[in-house]
Amino acid sequence: MRRLLLNMAALAVLATTVFPVYWMFLTAFKPTRDIQSATPTFWPEHPTLEHFVTAVEAPGFWVYWRNSLVVTAAAVVIALVVALLAAFAVARMRWRGRSAFVVAVFAAQMAPWEALLVPVFIIARDSELLDSLAMLSGVYFMITLPFTIVTLRGFLAAIPAELEEAAQVDGCSRLVAFRRVIFPLLAPGLMATSLFGFITAWNEFAFVNVLIIKDQDKRTLPVWLSSFRDVFGTDWGATMAAASLFALPALLLFLFLQRRVGTGMTAGAVKG
Repeated sequence: MRRLLLNMAALAVLATTVFPVYWMFLTAFKPTRDIQSATPTFWPEHPTLEHFVTAVEAPGFWVYWRNSLVVTAAAVVIALVVALLAAFAVARMRWRGRSAFVVAVFAAQMAPWEALLVPVFIIARDSELLDSLAMLSGVYFMITLPFTIVTLRGFLAAIPAELEEAAQVDGCSRLVAFRRVIFPLLAPGLMATSLFGFITAWNEFAFVNVLIIKDQDKRTLPVWLSSFRDVFGTDWGATMAAASLFALPALLLFLFLQRRVGTGMTAGAVKG
């Protein structure tokens, strides 16, 4: 009975979580008359791709798509490199101020991003970096870095230090031992943190509106989604189709990485 209740609760949570996404994709394939109908339908009786055509042919779609990919990829890669070095120093080394550094990282992670809008805008304005993809990448790097450090620190702490020490006894330097022993075991952690960083940077909306003011060609996909609203109302079909296209890269990345995010590799290495 306990297992049955837990399974039912899990199914309820799953349905609550998945249904809005399903409704988004469903609406994207519905004709306009079915979307505006007072009687809801839970399956497209006459599916159409006209809304996707409208979304793809909308002004700026490919430009904004490129901007989102460039900004997100740059932020994730830089955050992984910097966070990997910081997490290794915290997890494997003993130095004065280490505890204070960890507390500062946790505090930065807990701080609301909206509180940084005004300071970041002032810095970008005084540095003449408004309407710059480089500044946007730097902001996303700043947002994703604390979580990446905390997560990679946990993965590194879970890897037995004896593996690295054994490699050093066999003649490897610390750098070679890290590259040949620790780094392969850390791959699941890198994938998990990169997935979080990608989703965070890919979905961010507020900083784009604040930092990209004049040059509209430097904006990203979240801002582009608002282009389907005008004085006559909202084109819900095109909006849902655009949102589906916007969510597709993150969904595909998650499906590609979700089987590789497990942490069982460390246990296997210890047993071997």
